[in-house]
Amino acid sequence: MSKSSEQPKISNLNDLLAVAYQIENDAVERYKVLADQMDAHNNTELVKIFRDLARAEEIHGEEIRRLAGDFDVVSHARQIARFGRVGSPEEAEIDDAHYLMTPWHALQLSLAGEERALAYFTRIVETAKDPRVKALAEELVEEEAEHVNLVHRLLRRYPKPSESWADDPDPPASQE
Repeated sequence: MSKSSEQPKISNLNDLLAVAYQIENDAVERYKVLADQMDAHNNTELVKIFRDLARAEEIHGEEIRRLAGDFDVVSHARQIARFGRVGSPEEAEIDDAHYLMTPWHALQLSLAGEERALAYFTRIVETAKDPRVKALAEELVEEEAEHVNLVHRLLRRYPKPSESWADDPDPPASQE
């Protein structure tokens, strides 16, 4: 099932604001989980990268809250912005995380999420009947496209790792 198959219904501008806020919030929470996992495996470089990504998403969420003005976007998001089993579009795929992953891998996770968010808001632009919803969705598309471009620029700093990047002669043992 694709990440787009279970989506909240967007009937008006407040719905779109709430969903956009929740998408950012879900990404924050996922990056924090990934940072904690990398911390447990002493992968300090990725702890920093995932925490930086979480902070960036928090900033985007706060921008949406400011855009919402007096409307309680957080409360409305809790009511309507549920993506079901498939998860929120911008959430990094936790199943693709690995304790030996590199910054290149972390940025690939981020890129995939940004591309899913871009596709999600593009679909809203294409299907919105309300001109205000369409206009805001167009702004969100522009923002997500900027994020995709930013991740591509960041990826230039890190070479793709060798095919043997995950080889570990002494893998961690379960403590259970």
